[in-house]
Amino acid sequence: MDDASFQTESVAADQLKAFIERIERLEEEKAGIAGDIKDVYSEAKGNGFDTKVLRKIVSIRKRDYAERQEEEAILELYMQALGMAG
Repeated sequence: MDDASFQTESVAADQLKAFIERIERLEEEKAGIAGDIKDVYSEAKGNGFDTKVLRKIVSIRKRDYAERQEEEAILELYMQALGMAG
């Protein structure tokens, strides 16, 4: 193996190690944030809020307006077809 290929392999290994270490740090941060989110839901539940509904609202707010409108229209149509709409 010549010096150039050894240096190339060494640089690739260093880059790989750096990527892995960055991912590991981000995974640790993600776990911490997930714990924080769980704490907020627990606090909300302690104040009488339904966490299932809160999770649904968070999910809905992530989608854009047009997507939500389309889903709500289809839901209403299906509910009418099943005699569930008022």
